[in-house]
Amino acid sequence: MTYQPKNFSSLLGMRGFSDGLLKDHFGLYEGYVSQTNELLEKTRRLSETGLDSAEFSELKRRLGWEFNGMRLHELYFANLGGRGGSPRGELLELLKRTFGSFEAWNDEFQAVGSMRGVGWAISYYDPNADQLLNLWIDEHDTYHAAGCTPLIVMDVWEHAFAKDYGTNRASYITAFMENVDWNVVESRLAAAASEVSASR
Repeated sequence: MTYQPKNFSSLLGMRGFSDGLLKDHFGLYEGYVSQTNELLEKTRRLSETGLDSAEFSELKRRLGWEFNGMRLHELYFANLGGRGGSPRGELLELLKRTFGSFEAWNDEFQAVGSMRGVGWAISYYDPNADQLLNLWIDEHDTYHAAGCTPLIVMDVWEHAFAKDYGTNRASYITAFMENVDWNVVESRLAAAASEVSASR
């Protein structure tokens, strides 16, 4: 199967994000899609003759980086384009159960996104404990919470904000939160919860 880049042009004109920054970011994402497809094709060919080769091993290692770069950007762009504010319903109740309040969750999530370095801030749903975890993902393919579902994904690599905000990451994070589409986040939680119910 060949992956096709998703169209996120509906985000153009979003407050707090210049069209130039978004178009550059879309181009970077499309590069991850292209590299994922290229690596999949190369490893398919090698699987016929060279499964024990150094080339196969290195390409497989690289594939995790490119694939997660593709998928995390899709999750990131998809949870933007809303009106910010706060969530409702089951998601709000989950936030309260885990952190005591939406405000406490928000403070911690933004603190994770403000940590030194470049990477991702992700709020995961852990179905086994029925709670949320705010985690820092240093590289696309490392430190992910196994068995958990990413509900909110915030890119805090410099390409996500430096063109508009320079080194002022805090202002970028504020703009991100003001554009979160909570309907998308709530639908991710609902899908994760229904998978858990179906497996029991």
